Parts: sequence; C-alpha cells; structure tokens
Amino acid sequence: MRTPQEVERGLSAPDTLGLESRVEIRKAAIQLLEGMPEGSGRLVIDLGRTRHVDSAGLGALMLIQRRAGERRQTVVLRNPSEEIRFLLVLTKLSDLFQIEVGDD
Repeated sequence: MRTPQEVERGLSAPDTLGLESRVEIRKAAIQLLEGMPEGSGRLVIDLGRTRHVDSAGLGALMLIQRRAGERRQTVVLRNPSEEIRFLLVLTKLSDLFQIEVGDD
C-alpha cells in the first residue's frame, strides 16, 4: 500500500518496445527516476498500448529496473497485455517488477 507522501511518476511506453525505441524509453525513465528522491518513489510504465516487446525492449526494462534498484525505487508495469505478461514470466523477469492490471 502506498503512503500519501510517496512520489509517483508515469511514462507511457510506445506501441512497439524494441530496438527502435529502447534508448528513448530508457533515457526518459532514468530521468524520471533521478527526479524523485532516492529511497522512495514509484515509476509507473504504462504498457496499455504496447503490443510488441522484443529482446531489446526487455533489455531496456531491465536497465530501468537496475537503476531503480540502485536508487531503492520501484518500477511498476501497468496494463501489460497477456502476451507481455507471459513473456515476462517466461523470461523470469516478472519478479523484478510490480505488475498492475486494470485502470486503477
């Protein structure tokens, strides 16, 4: 459960999270993480419109999570499709992220 004073920043992932978009999303996410106080905060990446994630996209998500871990922050993947959730489980990356499904 979140506390009222916890900082949350959001980012929308592109339709395709892959080789072409990996650098852009990684830089945007790291900028948001570094804009929050170290030791607190949640970065919410909305995957609601993302239909395809390839290995480069997964790599970008891992690098984002690594930076968040270094800063003791949380990365939330919001509204991933069933296919993306399956891919995260298959690659054993689902344990690295909080996953939120729905409009809350």
